[in-house]
Amino acid sequence: MKLLACLLAGVISICASAGAPAGLITFNDDGAWCWFQDERVLVHRGKLIIGSVAGGAHDASRAGNIEAAIYDLKTGKRTVVVLHANLAETPTVLYDDHNSPAFLALPDGRVIAVYSRHGRDNRSYSRITRTADDPTQWGEQRVFIPSETSRITYSNLYWLSLENAGKGRLYNFFRGLHNSFKPSYMFSDDAGLNWQTGNVYIDVPSQFRHRPYVRYASDGRARVHMLYTEGHPRDFNNSVYHIYYESGRLHRSDGTPIRALTEGLRDPTEGTRVFAGDPNNVAWVSDVHLDRRGRPFAAYSVQKDSAGLPPKQGGEDHRYRYARWNGSAWTDFEIACAGRRLYAGEDDYTGNIALDPEDPNTVFISTDAHPSTCQPLISKADGQRHYEIFRGVTADAGATWKWTPVTQDSAMDNLRPIVPLGREQRVLLWLRGKYNTYTNYDLDVVGLVELRR
Repeated sequence: MKLLACLLAGVISICASAGAPAGLITFNDDGAWCWFQDERVLVHRGKLIIGSVAGGAHDASRAGNIEAAIYDLKTGKRTVVVLHANLAETPTVLYDDHNSPAFLALPDGRVIAVYSRHGRDNRSYSRITRTADDPTQWGEQRVFIPSETSRITYSNLYWLSLENAGKGRLYNFFRGLHNSFKPSYMFSDDAGLNWQTGNVYIDVPSQFRHRPYVRYASDGRARVHMLYTEGHPRDFNNSVYHIYYESGRLHRSDGTPIRALTEGLRDPTEGTRVFAGDPNNVAWVSDVHLDRRGRPFAAYSVQKDSAGLPPKQGGEDHRYRYARWNGSAWTDFEIACAGRRLYAGEDDYTGNIALDPEDPNTVFISTDAHPSTCQPLISKADGQRHYEIFRGVTADAGATWKWTPVTQDSAMDNLRPIVPLGREQRVLLWLRGKYNTYTNYDLDVVGLVELRR
């Protein structure tokens, strides 16, 4: 029966591999993403639109391609579209997972994709589908330069329908306006055809350049929520903070105004602190979404064991944490063992944690340690330690969790899960294969589709 299901899905090679769950679908046989751009995956008019950066592992000509894998949820048909061919970082660095595109469904049903290189130049690229119903056909590429000195990384797209006198405004939150290394924004009042330059909205007063990392969520009407750190965890003993934007101003979690978006935060600590970091508890944000009441819930990782250690010598013990805004305060819990760093040099890279945006009581994690005991996961397939995907469910708002393996005894790693917005189906995607660095990987984009009860 498992073989039949794999044949019907057209993914027999993956389904037959060690540790793969029945019904696993390969959406793209070469691709990866970072986790600081969204939406990386859309469920749109019965189709999945999945962004990634090809590494050229099987076909060298694909290295650096910015791709959109289109998957019809009804028929299972898959099409891979190249949004930008060979977007290399340097003559010797041919691809980088930070360049993955972000997507947004515009009010007329068409989809916009926005992407950039990893801080190498001053421009943002965008393309819009020609029609609302066919995401395999895209219009010409457009380029926007916020300023000549900008060095852009990441794209995060949000449509606020109540702005611009009720006509709606499109925001792209990115990093690096004026070569600042800081969270910044641009906006469009004509649905992405033309853009205007905003400003840096989180500053960090310091003697060297810090770059706060931000994850976003929006209600699509008036608010954009920001979950962020002071800087990169190798440079700062990060805490986690939350603010939201509404009606031209930034606010603390309880609604207290801070100042206008056009002025921005003067210091990360002006936001509401969700988690207090220290040398033995260094945080990095992973995911944030809104519940049915519009309240944020969030997930992040914490490195536990690297106080005083130089780079490449720490990162052997990470934990996942879960936080929710209950209307008056943040509740926050350590929920699972995240295992080791992905590789030396990026000692805070975990397999990562993803929220289910439609169900605050469900998360998915990638870890090479048992979620509850922290014991190493040694695969029966090859005797090696691998990252596996687990589903976590809570019945008490995050205080305790029950963990169920999605993959087990794999012969390869399973990394960076994501669950896109979608009320009819739960789509769980992740990267499966070998991840050496963010510019050196051999990964498939895979996942499972199930009807929600």
